[in-house]
Amino acid sequence: MLRPIRTLAAAAATLLLATACNSAASSSSGDSGDSGDGKGSSTRGVTNDSIKVGGIVSMTTASGYSKKDTDLGAKARFDRANAEGGVNGRKIDYLGAEDDGQDPAKNLAAARKLVQQEKVFAIAPMSSVTFSGSDFLQKQRVPTFGWGTVPPFCGNSYLYGFNGCLVPMPGGTLTQSWPEGLKKVTGGAEGKSVAILANDNDAGTFAIRTYRQSFKAAGYKVTFAKATVPATSVPSDWSAYTKEILRSDGGQAPDVVVSVMQTPYNIGLLTAIKRTGYQGVLTDPTDYDPGLLTRSATKKALDGVHVFLSFQPFEQDNAAMRQFKADIGKAAGKDVPLNMHMMTGYMSADLFLAIADKAGEKLTLDTFQKAADGYADTGTMVGDRSLPKGHKEAFGCGALVQLQDGAYRVSAPFTCYPPIPFA
Repeated sequence: MLRPIRTLAAAAATLLLATACNSAASSSSGDSGDSGDGKGSSTRGVTNDSIKVGGIVSMTTASGYSKKDTDLGAKARFDRANAEGGVNGRKIDYLGAEDDGQDPAKNLAAARKLVQQEKVFAIAPMSSVTFSGSDFLQKQRVPTFGWGTVPPFCGNSYLYGFNGCLVPMPGGTLTQSWPEGLKKVTGGAEGKSVAILANDNDAGTFAIRTYRQSFKAAGYKVTFAKATVPATSVPSDWSAYTKEILRSDGGQAPDVVVSVMQTPYNIGLLTAIKRTGYQGVLTDPTDYDPGLLTRSATKKALDGVHVFLSFQPFEQDNAAMRQFKADIGKAAGKDVPLNMHMMTGYMSADLFLAIADKAGEKLTLDTFQKAADGYADTGTMVGDRSLPKGHKEAFGCGALVQLQDGAYRVSAPFTCYPPIPFA
């Protein structure tokens, strides 16, 4: 992990961390104890018949963007695990997710509450672009699972991206699934230009650094790559951004515009670009949500956009996807439109359950970490998983779907690609 960026990400929570770390010192050393019952029930959050787990999710944000269905996805996976008898005889006591409001101080406060007050064994899911609680959770030895799109999921031994590390440190690798999949849309990369825009925050800065390298390595010419859009409010006027982007290829428009932002920003940017008469390819990694299609203005803004997914599309029919859909429906109590947040929560919970199962009947932090360090499986909805490789590398699989006439269609099938070294 790059120390200057990591320092910036934690700056808003420095004073709180100082207090938190004082209390961490006494509790982190005794969490692998054994009560003598053969199950290690003196471990924080673990009893003879239960494992306590909580989540942290940005359910509310200043922009109106919400990841609340991440909580439903986790609940759905935990519910099925419990219905099947739990993990080595223990049921999952899922407390639900704390809302961090996409605020650094609230993210850390949620982490402290779950560990120090609720005494959870693990946090799954953690879904927020603001992960200021990461240092606290690492020091407290709390296994934490989420989407590896922010730096703390890379290089920290207790923090796990369900699809690996997507923003690696030097010495790690970059997944090529987005630009390689996009080649199926653009007919290859030779002679094709790309412009990339992101928010002015830590996640955006890392996105620009990684995707600039990733698209170049795939053969595209990157003519524009900036993290300049304010992260605190959606611009009302996008003209300054569109003018710069659409003149970036020697005064001409690029062949592809890549937006690495959340839905409210994408709607504004993509609508503004379309109004110029732009005929190239538009793509983002966010807007795979049938719920968005209930609003005509949103549906119009996103029509034709190719959305990158780091998991199997819902349109893909196989046993794992059918199980996912059944689990979500049962947890929701009705048929609900599926979205990527549900998958985030579901696969975060799924990786936690897989490792906990491998740890065996005697569940402690030590046995959990030992199981994690040698864990590997194949053919999941995010591809082949392997640890500890996932602390430095992405699992390297992805697909693209395009919104056409109010429905998503697969434009690049779910495929795994070899990663490249991160420079």
